[in-house]
Amino acid sequence: MRIPLFHVDAFAQGPNSGNRAAVCLLDSWLDDAWLRKVAAENNLSATAFLVRDRDRYQLRWFTTRCEIRLCGHATLAAGFVALEVMDLGRNTVQFENHRAGILTVRRAGSFFVMEFPALIPHPCAKRPPGLTEALGLEKDPSELLEANETYIAVLENEARVKLSVPNFSRLIDFHPHVAAITAPGDREDFVSRYFAPSYGVLEDTVTGSVHCALTPYWSQRLGKTQLSARQLSERGGQLWCELADQRVYLKGRAILTMQGTLAI
Repeated sequence: MRIPLFHVDAFAQGPNSGNRAAVCLLDSWLDDAWLRKVAAENNLSATAFLVRDRDRYQLRWFTTRCEIRLCGHATLAAGFVALEVMDLGRNTVQFENHRAGILTVRRAGSFFVMEFPALIPHPCAKRPPGLTEALGLEKDPSELLEANETYIAVLENEARVKLSVPNFSRLIDFHPHVAAITAPGDREDFVSRYFAPSYGVLEDTVTGSVHCALTPYWSQRLGKTQLSARQLSERGGQLWCELADQRVYLKGRAILTMQGTLAI
């Protein structure tokens, strides 16, 4: 079997930036074991699988280890492939995921805008023992939030986010939870980092899904609905976020880095 394959840098500011995702076009669904093997063969933080369904696409995301419930950068990559390669002339494409529902990606000049559900974070009722140390923090964060099985530690400033050195082997112990740290940015409205070692991703480069929770939090805290954000990974990535009617709109650029065929 030969599968059309694309590699796309999502939320990129230029070459070799943003988060790399693979996009595979299928005629029909393979079984889950094969999807995971294909994602492992791609060996990126996420692979998006698409099956055309009339005027939209069915969409699923896999890491090298398992299926995930929501993935922003691979959805942006899938939207880029759909609008720039598969359906030229269209400005909007809809994806349907069996867990996340309908997700929309539209063209906005040289950008692409995704519409996702807002995930409202809540204060963590009980601080998990050892989380502060696992995140590489010298002291407990001023706030610890939780949303979508993600612990979010709110820090004082961007410098503390940059200096954190997580202990990934200890973070695995909090599975199925993953972790993020965030703070006000020096130039952007807010910055963040995201760690998911139990899902095969030690530190994610740019994570759209966690911004579905970070956007409502920072929108309320800063008193504004449109925000600029940067994820402070090694490659780094830029997002523009908007909160409207319990939906989060994430805007970013995408760059095609490879197009070919995967034989399985």
